[in-house]
Amino acid sequence: MHFRLNGRPVESAFDPTSPLLYVLRDEFALNGPKFGCGLGECGACTVLMDDAPARSCQIPLAAVQGHAVTTLEGLGTLEHPSVVQQAFIEEQAAQCGYCINGMIMQATGFLKQNPHPTRQEIIQAMDNNMCRCGTHLRILAAIEKAAAKGGV
Repeated sequence: MHFRLNGRPVESAFDPTSPLLYVLRDEFALNGPKFGCGLGECGACTVLMDDAPARSCQIPLAAVQGHAVTTLEGLGTLEHPSVVQQAFIEEQAAQCGYCINGMIMQATGFLKQNPHPTRQEIIQAMDNNMCRCGTHLRILAAIEKAAAKGGV
């Protein structure tokens, strides 16, 4: 399978029916996407596929052939985080950190589609991402801050 991963062309020899999440973690050593529920419901495994949020635990490797996949690691660096990543840092939006990959990836994809959302639109866009620690208000503040700074 050939696809673009974080801006560069890659090839995977994994079984085409393998979940993309396993390929990202096991073959490419990318630890941003997390295994949460395995059912595509919690959002911890979210990546961007052609700039749209997608649940990597539910996407077979074959489905990414010829597409662009972006993980948390592809958004920014420690020295130069993306606007969304920086907003999450400034708002201290992580507690345990398990959901943050999904929150940042979902927010990034959403802000690419809607760079000037209302608070209600943000809440609706993030509705299917779960955080068990209760940092929802900080996450919301971080996304609002990122949107105010121009989104992504």
